Amino acid sequence: MSTEHLRAARELRPLIDRNAARVDGAPMARESVDALAKAGLFGIMTPRELGGLELPLLDVLDVIAEVAWADGSSAWCLMAGASTAGYFGAYCPDDFVKNVFASGIPLVAGQLFPNGTAADDSDGDGYRITGTYQFGSGINHSDWAAVGAVTMPPGGSGEPAEMISAMMPIDRAEIRGNWEVLGLQATASYDYAVADVRVAKSATFKLLTPTRYRGSVVYELGVLPLTAIPHAAFAIGVVRRALDELVSIARTKHRMGASTSLAESDYFLNELGTLEGRFRAAEAWVRESIAAMEHHVLETGAGDPRLANAVRQATVHITQDGAEIVRSAYRLAGTSALRKGPLERCFRDIHAGSQHFFASPAPTMDFARDLMAERDG
Repeated sequence: MSTEHLRAARELRPLIDRNAARVDGAPMARESVDALAKAGLFGIMTPRELGGLELPLLDVLDVIAEVAWADGSSAWCLMAGASTAGYFGAYCPDDFVKNVFASGIPLVAGQLFPNGTAADDSDGDGYRITGTYQFGSGINHSDWAAVGAVTMPPGGSGEPAEMISAMMPIDRAEIRGNWEVLGLQATASYDYAVADVRVAKSATFKLLTPTRYRGSVVYELGVLPLTAIPHAAFAIGVVRRALDELVSIARTKHRMGASTSLAESDYFLNELGTLEGRFRAAEAWVRESIAAMEHHVLETGAGDPRLANAVRQATVHITQDGAEIVRSAYRLAGTSALRKGPLERCFRDIHAGSQHFFASPAPTMDFARDLMAERDG
């Protein structure tokens, strides 16, 4: 455990929590962004040779979970910025990263899913990218925009189309807004678009089969398994906060007509113990699966798709069961949960997070296919 960086994240809890209570639907406070950057936390997934921290995967999990305890939106923006910067830092060649990372870890946001097209530029050294994108979490405070695209090889070349991710200065993107949502409001996950923007090929990497230019063999795991980890961390932090808030409320809350506090109710105690047990079990599977995946890649130099799928499914589980746990906590807290505050924010944020691809049935089906293949074997 990297106690220094976990301590830094924990020390930022009061600031992030206070700012989250103030923004009330506005984008994440710049003070919180700057504090995370000053602590180096946007570099937790960036290779050390670029000035990043390149933390072990369970440390990444713990740092983001700490921030999520303070505020889900702030952790989501940290997750998006830290992972995206890390990928471009690990998977792009020197002539691009030496400029982008020259002044420190860049603030970058955007959607890597290939919702655009990339045509070869006339000189053959770049692409011209056009596309429309959603969910640019943190893009309003970022200096760089990330996009995904499908390449369009020249006619008759016989080259296959590829899914690529590209990075460009933020002023090349048109920010369109459109983020009136239930939860994760402060992520300002705006729609955005790019039109015929040229990017050097050195500013891109293949989304599903990236080449590792720097960093440890852990980057051989690729984008999907590595992205699942901070998503699990988000859920861990938000659910932990919701249960902590429930305990705090129960100490002084009296149901109408009750002679004792909620905390003295046998029914409440049974419900709380059950919810805590479910949470700890889900978190334990997340940690176990991440540790197994990281151990394997460090030992062999290559990822194991089955271990990666287990991490992705553990992420689905902590998010979806976490949403159920928070919903139960919300009900147990009664009218106290209706009012603006941490528990109400946790309720909205975990349900917004449960709609993401990394909490969808897709990883579950991949995991189940592995189970079937094991049984058939």
